[in-house]
Parts: sequence; structure tokens; C-alpha cells
Amino acid sequence: MAGSEGPLKGVKVLDLSRILAGPTCTQLLGDLGASVIKIENPATKGDDTRQWGPPYVADADGVPSDLSAYFMSANRNKKSVAIDITTPEGQAEIRRLASFADILIENFKPGGLAKYGLDYKSLSQEFPSLVYCSISGYGQDGPNASKPGYDLMAQGYGGVMSLTGDPQGAPMKVGVGIADVMCGMYACVGILAALRHRDQTGEGQQIDLALVDSQIAWLINEGVNYLTSGNVPQRRGNGHPNIVPYDVYETADGHVILAVGNDSQFRRFCEFIDQPDLADDVRFATNPARLENRDALNALLRPAVQSYDTTTVIAELEARKVPVGPVQTLDQVFDTEQVAARQMQIAMQAAPAEVKLIGNPLKLSRTPVTYRTAPPQFGADTAAVLNAKNPFED
Repeated sequence: MAGSEGPLKGVKVLDLSRILAGPTCTQLLGDLGASVIKIENPATKGDDTRQWGPPYVADADGVPSDLSAYFMSANRNKKSVAIDITTPEGQAEIRRLASFADILIENFKPGGLAKYGLDYKSLSQEFPSLVYCSISGYGQDGPNASKPGYDLMAQGYGGVMSLTGDPQGAPMKVGVGIADVMCGMYACVGILAALRHRDQTGEGQQIDLALVDSQIAWLINEGVNYLTSGNVPQRRGNGHPNIVPYDVYETADGHVILAVGNDSQFRRFCEFIDQPDLADDVRFATNPARLENRDALNALLRPAVQSYDTTTVIAELEARKVPVGPVQTLDQVFDTEQVAARQMQIAMQAAPAEVKLIGNPLKLSRTPVTYRTAPPQFGADTAAVLNAKNPFED
């Protein structure tokens, strides 16, 4: 991508994280221009997610590489350096790299890096301006601090699974590792805030971020609904806890999403389904009334919507300015003109072959994101980085 190299050009990130939360954070920092060195364990042949396939990128002869799709989703704009931190030589290399770095991010179990002298307490004494971000399942303290943290466990412990799924079915996780991804987003915000403080004062600090804490934070309205009322929210499938109708409805040939956010939209919706009297029915005239009579209203709406095909529902409701949308499969998503216009699918040249990736959603008018290097194969930059006078130089 032409133009600016990003607002974080010159910021140096030493990435000791793996899997998804930390790599999501460091990929975002890299997209914004930071130089990122990813440390990978030679004993495991790198980040765990390199083995989380298929699919894998293959070379021209069809030989699969260690670039799994999962790994590539969170590891562009990074250099891969193989270092065994369990050895004195590896620990010395990490300290040398840390001497150049502005930011270090890691997701070892709390206390796991202390035995190598690479924990915050040890490194901050030597590098007091270092911003050090620690990601763990439950945080650096508390009764669960020693427990391992995985996305599924965070979704279960943090409550979002209890809100997700069919009302009559089992608790259900979100379809992607959203607890990890959102933790990575919070990590990025925290790092940039700490970097701002460092630039003003010269003082680094540790960011203690837990998967479970961040998942609880994004319970948002459902969490505060409970704290306000004392009533434990129940699963509603695709239904909204505070708005009706706001759900997925079956059509004659598929499904549509209706998001009727106010009473005037509801009136226009009722005109479309040829039941205008519903908008004046005391049970449904206002959103609080519709919430109280959710089941009765849906018993009327679902067969009405099902009598139309998807294209008709979307076209007619869009014409009436009633929020409506499709439920698309991924082949449909990435085939849309909207995705092309917003550059949400990109292509990069990796070592084995060209790869397709998801674009960054940030659109900055002066300092756009850049896609400089494709996800690296394991250890691809080890020699260059370890032999360089300034290892973070591109």
C-alpha cells in the first residue's frame, strides 16, 4: 500500500505472545507502522497456530508450508525469530532485543517468565521505560491467576456463553475466538495509552490484562441489565434483550435480519406486511409493550415475513427505511462490492505463494495502515535480526 508508513512508524515491539490475543494486538500495531519482532519457540516449531490447519499455504509444487490460515489471520507485518528462552543464550538475546524495544508483550502464565529473568520486575529494572503488556487467562493476581486461559473457557467463565444460543439449547460459544480478539483490542488500547505516558514522562509500566476481565467488560448492556435489575438474562437466540422486533426471521427462501429500532419504523414495517393495525395494538404500539409481549408479536410476524422471498423483504423494507439485512455466508461476504470498496480483502506475497487475508478496518485519512510484509514462515528472520546492529530496522 502506497503512502504513509503509519502513525506508529519507529515504535519497536518485541512480541513473546502466541495463539490469538497477543498476536491480534501486535498485528494491529504492525499495521499501524510499528516494527514487530515475533519470538518463536524452536522446540515447538513456532507459534501453536502454525499447526492449526488445514488449510495451509502450499508452494508451486503443492507442498504445504507452516503458514496455516489460522496463523496468517494474526501475524502479518512481523519478523519471525527463533529463540529458545530456556537457555542463557536465548535469555541474553531477549534482553538485547528488549534494549531496543518500546513495547514487550507476552502471554505466559503469571510468573512463568520470572525463572528466565524476563518478567516485568526483572526487565523494568534494566529498562525502566519499557511498556510491558502481560496477557493471561485470569490476570496476574486473584484466586484463579494460576489457571490456564483459553478463549472457550473465558467465554464460559465470563458469562457470554450463557447469553448465546437457542433458548432451548445448550450454552453456545461465539463462532470465532472473540474473547481472544477483544482481549487483543483492549491490549492495543492499553499499550498506546502507556506509550503516551512513557513519551511524556519517560516511565514505562506493566499492563495486566486478563481474557476473562476483558470478556466481562464486553458484556456491555446485558451485564449492566443484570447489575441494574438483579435478573439473570436468558438466552434469546438472535433476539435482542431490549428491542423487539430485532431478530433473524425466516423468509420463503432463506433468512433476513430485522432491526426495528423505534415505533415509527415498526409502523412502516407493519404496513409492508399488510398488517397496519399491529402498530396501534396496545400490546405492540411501543417498544416496552413489544418487549413485554415478545412471543405474541413474533407469533404474528414470523409467518407474515415467511410469505415473502428474501430479496423482496430487503428491497421493500429498505425502501421504507426500516433496518433490514441479509445473513450471508463467507463466500457471499467476500464477493460483495462493499468488501472490495473498503479493501477488506487483501493479497500479499508470502514466501511459498500469494495469500489472501482480511484487511484492517481502520481507515485513517492522514496515516493509513500499511501491509508491508506477509505472515512469515517460522524463523525466517532469525539470522538477519540476531546479526543486525539495529534488529528492528526494516
